Amino acid sequence: MHWRILVVDNDPDVHAATLAALEGHTLFERPLVFMHAFSGDEARALLLKEQDLAMVILDVVSEQARAGLDLVDFIRHSAGLKNTRIVLRTGQPGQVPDLEMLLRYDINDYRTKAELTPGRLLAMVVTAVRSYKQLCAMDASRVSLELIVRSSASLLETKDAYEFASAVLTQLAALLHVEREGLVCVQRGDSRRDYYVLAASGRFSELVGLPLDLLPQGPELDLLFTSIDKRYNVYGEAGGLALHIGHKDEQDFVVFMDVPRNHRGLEPQLLDVLCANLGTLLHNRGLLGRLHESAYHDPLVNLPNRAHFVEEVNDCARHGSTDYVLALIDIDDFSATNDVMGHRFGDRLLEKVARCLQAALPTGVLLARLGADTFGVLGSVRQVKPRKLLECVHQPLHIDGVPHKVSLTCGYVLLPDEPQAGADLVKDATIALKRAKRDHRGQDLQYADQMGKDARARAVLRSELREAIETQQLFLVYQPQLNLGTRTVVGLEALLRWRTSDGQFVPPDQFIPVAEHSGLIVGLGQWVLATACATMRALLDAGAAPQRMAVNVSTVQLQDPGFFDMVCAALQASSLQGRHLELEITESVAVLPTQFLERTLSALRAQGISIAIDDFGTGYSSLSYLERLPLDRIKIDRSFVRQLGEPRGARIAEMVAQLGRKLGLNVLAEGIEDGAVWQTLLGMGCQEGQGYHIAMPMEREALVEWIRRHAPSEPAPDKLLSVQ
Repeated sequence: MHWRILVVDNDPDVHAATLAALEGHTLFERPLVFMHAFSGDEARALLLKEQDLAMVILDVVSEQARAGLDLVDFIRHSAGLKNTRIVLRTGQPGQVPDLEMLLRYDINDYRTKAELTPGRLLAMVVTAVRSYKQLCAMDASRVSLELIVRSSASLLETKDAYEFASAVLTQLAALLHVEREGLVCVQRGDSRRDYYVLAASGRFSELVGLPLDLLPQGPELDLLFTSIDKRYNVYGEAGGLALHIGHKDEQDFVVFMDVPRNHRGLEPQLLDVLCANLGTLLHNRGLLGRLHESAYHDPLVNLPNRAHFVEEVNDCARHGSTDYVLALIDIDDFSATNDVMGHRFGDRLLEKVARCLQAALPTGVLLARLGADTFGVLGSVRQVKPRKLLECVHQPLHIDGVPHKVSLTCGYVLLPDEPQAGADLVKDATIALKRAKRDHRGQDLQYADQMGKDARARAVLRSELREAIETQQLFLVYQPQLNLGTRTVVGLEALLRWRTSDGQFVPPDQFIPVAEHSGLIVGLGQWVLATACATMRALLDAGAAPQRMAVNVSTVQLQDPGFFDMVCAALQASSLQGRHLELEITESVAVLPTQFLERTLSALRAQGISIAIDDFGTGYSSLSYLERLPLDRIKIDRSFVRQLGEPRGARIAEMVAQLGRKLGLNVLAEGIEDGAVWQTLLGMGCQEGQGYHIAMPMEREALVEWIRRHAPSEPAPDKLLSVQ
C-alpha cells in the first residue's frame, strides 16, 4: 500500500524539485508514490482512473488564469474524489483564491512556490496525508456502521440460535474483509466448561457440537478462553480475533474469526460497537422469542394457539398439500359444565381432553387450541381420522378424582388442490362444526360447498335484517284465539312479519333463527313486546280487547339478564296489568338450567303474566319439565292438527289434550283450517284454538274492525269465514 500523490504543473523543474524533496519518504508506515501531469487534460485523464489518491499538488495558473481552479472543480465533482487533499501553489503571489472558493472545494492549503522549501513541502504533505487518512478512516467507519445497522434486521429474522450464530460469522467476515473462517461458541451454563460450538465455518466446520474443552489445543482456543475470562475482545499477536458478545444475566456468545497478523479491518471502537449491537440483538431475539411464544402458544393446555394454527394451515394450503384434513373438535356442553362445576374444573377438563387428543394423534400432526373449548387438528388423511378422535374420550375422564363423561363433536374439511387462505379453510371447518353441533351432536361432519352457500345466505340475510330493522320494514300482525265451545275471542297472538321494500315477504322461519343467532332478537323482541302491549292498550281503550295478548319469546331473550325488567317496563309503559300478557316459549327452553328457568318464569307469573308452551311435541318432547315449570297453557302444533283428517292421525293431538287436562293446563290448538277439525278438537277436550278458518293474522286496523264485527251470534263453526 502507498500514498499516491499527483503533481500538476507545466514546469518540469517543479516536478523535479518535488521529487527531490519528497521521494523515498515513508509516512504512517506507507511510502509516497508520485504521478505527474503537465497539462489540465493530462491531469483529467489520470484523475478519472484513480480511486485512491491521497493528495494533488496543483499549480493555480499553469495554462490559463482559471485553469487550476477549473481542475479543482473537476477533482471534486467529475472525478468524485471528495477525500483527496488539494494543495494549491503558484509563482504569482497575487493569485490567491478567496475564502469562499477555499471552503467550497475543501482546499487543504495554498502556498507560493517561493515558500515551498523542501522542509515546508514535506510538512505540508504530512499534514495533507494525515488528513486524508483520517477522512478515509471516517468513511470506512461510516460504511461499517451502516453495514452493522443493516445486518441487524436480517439477524433479528433468523429462526433459531444456530441460524443466528451462522449469520454472525457471515456478517463479521464481511465487516473485516476476510474469508469466512471462524466459529461461534455459546454458553450452556455458568462455567467455561459449559460452552460448546454452535456454528462454525471453513476449517473449523467439523467442530460443531463439541464442548469448548474438547477443541484442539491452539491459539484459537487460547484466544477464546481469554475473551471469556476477560469479557472483552482480543486480537492475537500471531493473528486471529476473539469477540465477547453477551447481555447482562443472559446467554453469552464468544466468536473466533481467523484474521491475519496486525489485521485492523475494524477499529477497536467499531469492534466494541459491533459487539454491543450483537449483544442487544441477542437480547432482543430472546424477547422476540418470548413474545412469539406468548403470541402463538396457549399456556393453559400447553398447545399452539389459533394464530399459529392458521399460519400453519396457510403454509400447508399455499404449498398445495393435498390429502390433508383440517378438523375442529368441540367439547359438548362445555359452557354448562363450566357454569355448574366452576372454571377451575373447566380448565382441568380442557387439559384432560387436550392430552387425550394428543395421545390419539401420531407424531407430526398439529394439534392446537383455537377457542374456549375448540381444538384444531391438521394432518394427512392417513393420520387424522375424525371419528377415532371422537372416541378418545369414550371412557369418563377423572377430574380431581371425579369421573366426568365427555362427548366431542367434529367438523372437518379436506384441503383443496387449489391454494386457499388458511383463515378461509378454518372458517369452512367452523361451518361444518356448527352444523354438526346443531344436527349431529357427538358425531363428525365433513364440510360441503352447500354449507358454505347456506352460511353466506344467512350472512346476507343477517345484513338485510339489520337494515330492515333500521328502515322499519318489520311489523306486527295479530291472529285471534277463540274459545272453541263459546266461540268468544279470548286472546290474540302477536306475530312478526317482514315485508321488503319491493313488497315481498320473508318467512318468519327464515329470519327469526338468524335474529336469534346474531343477537338481534333481544332488541327486536323488546320492540315486539312494546308494540304488542301498545296495541292491547288501544283495544282496551276501544272496549274491544280480549283477555290476553300472546307474544312469542325465544330462549335467547329468556337468558338476557334484563329480560324480566324489560317485560315489566313494557307493561308499565302501556298501563297494562300482568293478566293482559301471555308469553309463549318453545320446548327449546329445556336446554336452559332448570333452576334458572323456574326462577325466571315464576317471577313473571308472580306479576300475573301467563306462560304458554308453543309447538308442543316438535322439540325436545321432555314431559318432566311440563310438571316442574310454572305453566298455564299448552299449544298443539299445527303439524299435529293437520293430521286429524288422516287415519290414526288424531292420536298425538288427543294425547296432548289429555296431558294438558291431567296437568291442569289449558289446551289451545293451532292451524284450524276447517270446521271438521274444529269439531274434532272440541270433542277431544281442547278448549281454545286459532287458525285461518277462524281468522287470518291481521294488522292493527283490520283487527279492530274484525273484533267489532265478531258479534256474540256467530255462525256455527263450519260456517265461519276466514278474514283476509
